[in-house]
Amino acid sequence: MNGESLKDLEEELKEILLKNHEAFVGKYAKEIDELLGLSRSEIDAIAPGTTDLEVYDQLVTVVKEASRRNLSQAKLKARIETLGDIAITIAKKSTKLAKFLL
Repeated sequence: MNGESLKDLEEELKEILLKNHEAFVGKYAKEIDELLGLSRSEIDAIAPGTTDLEVYDQLVTVVKEASRRNLSQAKLKARIETLGDIAITIAKKSTKLAKFLL
């Protein structure tokens, strides 16, 4: 296992799951739910291909981390804007994110 013991892997998994839980109960939990509720066809309508899914995944990760860390809306907005136009367009599909992206 490349030098990693089963115990190390279990600890890493526990940490990942804890962070994920903190995100889903954090400040932007509803926004995460809306993003995760988008269909593949809704995402493809924005920018067909694999790029849109990669950006979508990055967007979800940024919102989860912002939720977990209880970041301000201004900081989350700045981080989403850093991801580019596709991420902003996807984020606007979430009515809750769209409110502070305008």
